[in-house]
Amino acid sequence: MTPTKFIFSTLIAILLGLVCQSVMASSEPPPLKTYEFVDLNHYAGSWYEIAHYPNKVQDGCQDSIVKFSLRNNGDIDVLNSCRDTTSGKLHHIDGVGWVVDKTSNARLKVSFFWPFRKEYLIIDQGKEYEYSVICTPDRKHLWIIARSPALQSDVLESILQNIEKQGFRRELLIKTEHRKREQPEEVISK
Repeated sequence: MTPTKFIFSTLIAILLGLVCQSVMASSEPPPLKTYEFVDLNHYAGSWYEIAHYPNKVQDGCQDSIVKFSLRNNGDIDVLNSCRDTTSGKLHHIDGVGWVVDKTSNARLKVSFFWPFRKEYLIIDQGKEYEYSVICTPDRKHLWIIARSPALQSDVLESILQNIEKQGFRRELLIKTEHRKREQPEEVISK
């Protein structure tokens, strides 16, 4: 190979590398932004799941509800429940959470099975705590929860636009069915 061809080939390879790097960098989602501040006393209570990203744990679930209860030491009891779509049987899992970022209270870790724990972020929140959006930092999991089994379409659309700005894809969401019209306290206490 002549020196001219070598230099030309090297320049082409460098340019292709830069173009590929630029394309890959622009396709990366923006860094996740947590909600500015979550008042845990207002956050505590029962929430209906509105939608979630697909995950094996929730395959075949409907009537999904989560309840957050504050402990005296600042930890948070987390109780997730759902009803099996085939058998109608109620399933639940208990966990303990704690705040990781005390400035915002929007970064939590939860352990459902000791010693394993997972980080969760609150990335959107209704001003009146009528809805919340929770995800994992790797963007593999996302939940939209609300104080009632349904959200008004304009509120839901605003949430969907906000999660898209955070790098999530609305088309991946699975809408949660709520066929039993029990109150969250009734479902969780069974």
